[in-house]
Amino acid sequence: MSEPQEDAAPAAASEGGEEKPGSRAEGAQEDGKSGTGKSQGNSKQPSRSPSVTSEKSQDNAKKGMDEIEPDENAQDNKVGDWRNMRRIIAEDPEWSLATVPLLNELVVKHIVANFENNSNVLKDLLTKHQKKVLEKISTDLPLKVTALLVDDEGFWQRCCKARWEICDVSAYGQSWKRMYFEKNLQQIIELFVPETTDPAQLDETLALSANFIKKLDIRQLLPPVREAPKGPDFDDVSDAGSDTGDEPECDHFNFGPVLKQLPYLEELHLTYGVRDCGMNFEWSLFQFTARDCLQLSQCVAACKTLKVFRLHRSKVDDDKVRVLISHILDHPGMIELDLSHNIIGDRGARAVGKFLNNHSQLVKLNLCDNQIRVPGAQAIAHALTKNNLLQYLNLRLNRLGDEGGQAISRALLKNRTLVEINLGSNDLVEPTAAILSQVVMQNQVLRSIDLSCNRLGPDGGKQLQEGMEDNTTIIHMDLRLTESGQESEYCINQILHRNQEADREHRIKDSEAANAVYKKTAIEPQAAHRYQLPPTAIIA
Repeated sequence: MSEPQEDAAPAAASEGGEEKPGSRAEGAQEDGKSGTGKSQGNSKQPSRSPSVTSEKSQDNAKKGMDEIEPDENAQDNKVGDWRNMRRIIAEDPEWSLATVPLLNELVVKHIVANFENNSNVLKDLLTKHQKKVLEKISTDLPLKVTALLVDDEGFWQRCCKARWEICDVSAYGQSWKRMYFEKNLQQIIELFVPETTDPAQLDETLALSANFIKKLDIRQLLPPVREAPKGPDFDDVSDAGSDTGDEPECDHFNFGPVLKQLPYLEELHLTYGVRDCGMNFEWSLFQFTARDCLQLSQCVAACKTLKVFRLHRSKVDDDKVRVLISHILDHPGMIELDLSHNIIGDRGARAVGKFLNNHSQLVKLNLCDNQIRVPGAQAIAHALTKNNLLQYLNLRLNRLGDEGGQAISRALLKNRTLVEINLGSNDLVEPTAAILSQVVMQNQVLRSIDLSCNRLGPDGGKQLQEGMEDNTTIIHMDLRLTESGQESEYCINQILHRNQEADREHRIKDSEAANAVYKKTAIEPQAAHRYQLPPTAIIA
């Protein structure tokens, strides 16, 4: 058994190459020095090369483990030390524990994906989860799903901005939901073609949004589509039809069924015309027919909640305004009437004057850019002497003339409610300025007068200056392009500045008095985030 082992050693040496004579002796000496202890303890066991190599590999592995520094953050948590945990290699190299969503996030994601089919679940969620759902649901959901269910302003803000580029929420009472419903209904009506468009969408929208609409601003109304005449002279016939002033047989959108379903409507702004018609222009597109006028008058008279009615740029003439006024004479709530940029003449102005003489509640009247002359001005002036509610009157861009201006000025000597009046661009001259100088001396209610674009002249400017020296209430007077003279304008501006400062100090004193009364009243303790001032308090 010993002979084969002794023969194996020379064979191993011969495979590595020829062995030098001194090398075996030196190796034997080193082995003898290092292994004296081992040979003394176990001299009978023969040496085996495989066991030596395994022992060296174990020693190297132990040295490598000792050189690795453990994670300082994992001293308390032994799991953080990779030497104490098993390594799992995922099939997806990008997978990590951080990418696994929470269960509530998965549920929210599922609710958002199926919100159209199961929207009632929103009521059963916690408030924080409702906010997450409303932040992620689509703005393209049908109105029948979100109209009566979602009241969150953030959702409706996203809907408005996704649909319209310009969103001025201040014009809608700072309510995004109201803005969306009003602009949506406005767009449907503006694109509605009578006798052609299916009213199903309009009816469905009205049923869902009726309780949220307070104002309608309709900027165009499309007429019905007429069949084109057939024949070789088609162009001649169309040109002749557009040049004639005959009213078309067809009418525009009927507001009767719409206004009946809007219980909270307060403002109605209408323009009978077509926007951006381009080369398809015809006079019939801008015609306010007699049937339109009758239907609209009946609708306005039946809408008792209406406070502001505006019908402008619609070619409203004397006959149509007389029909309109006859229906709204006894309207209980209308406080503002705007008939600007029409073709109302003296007969129409007399009808307006009759409206002011009656039991009307009008506070603001705008008849700017019409064709009112001296008789119409005299009728309005007579109404001003008896009316005790009107505060704002705009007669700019009419044809009152100096005689009509004098009639209005004499009415201001008796009227004690009018606060602001605009008489610009009415061909007024010096005699009217002379009467207005008496008005500014005697009338202590009037606060703003616009006389721009009238040839009052230097004498008229001096008379106004003399009257303003005794006035303490007027804080605005427009004398641009009146040829009243630089000296008079400068003096009047100084007086206006004095009145403005006095008015500001007066308002500050009133606010201090109100605050003093407020401070004396007992205030119940409230949380800071719920604290509110009473409506009687005025903070300067």
